[in-house]
Amino acid sequence: MMSRAELLKDIVADLRMAASFVTILPVASSKPAADGAVARATWALPVAGLLVGLAGAFVYKAAIRVGLTPNLAALLALATTALITGALHEDGLADTADGLGGGRTRERKLEIMRDSRVGTYGACALILSFGLRWGALATIANPVAVALALCAAHAAARAGVPAFMALVPPARPDGLSASAGAPPGRSIAVAFALGTLVLALALGPGRALVGLILLSLAGLVLARLAIRQIGGQTGDILGAFEQLGEILILLVAAAFQMEG
Repeated sequence: MMSRAELLKDIVADLRMAASFVTILPVASSKPAADGAVARATWALPVAGLLVGLAGAFVYKAAIRVGLTPNLAALLALATTALITGALHEDGLADTADGLGGGRTRERKLEIMRDSRVGTYGACALILSFGLRWGALATIANPVAVALALCAAHAAARAGVPAFMALVPPARPDGLSASAGAPPGRSIAVAFALGTLVLALALGPGRALVGLILLSLAGLVLARLAIRQIGGQTGDILGAFEQLGEILILLVAAAFQMEG
């Protein structure tokens, strides 16, 4: 049976691996990224997302305190989260839009998704992503509410990634998604629970329920598109899924803010 010290060591290693998987922070785990280690560590993705959201919230608060408008503060917060993640998810969104929108055959779509160049579909997707998130944060405006929305969005958007990886097969035998493997049921359950908890604490039960429904619908639609067009998911598809999650949660937070 695993001792408390060994359990704590594994938890810390998983947290470091999850953070290194979705950010550029120098926190790579000492645990070998083999034999499904990355897939098992996906339970910690919402925690890594929470840290990204907190960084964006800190910059937003600092910008407001020095006298910048909510519009400028929101742009700086988004720039911070993109910088910390190395724009990994934005890149996935752009590649997904270019591939699914521009290719005629499965092979061509996958080829486009591996191309580092951004096409028209990808550019439009990025503009919409940044524009919608920026508009939502600027609408919320209040630094505390913005902080809660950012934490909820970044944690919840990553909470469904393990389930998506497990339920939608890899589109190709190589690549990021295939090498990571399918997360086990325990990792899926823990990630979902953590994401839901952060979402409920940050936005309240009602908004959390709306957010979860929208996230589930977005995941189903994206999964159907990915399976029909390229035969499954890739790392880019996962990035697009995360971006959709961020957008939807921030829009929910902004919509309820306006009603309040």
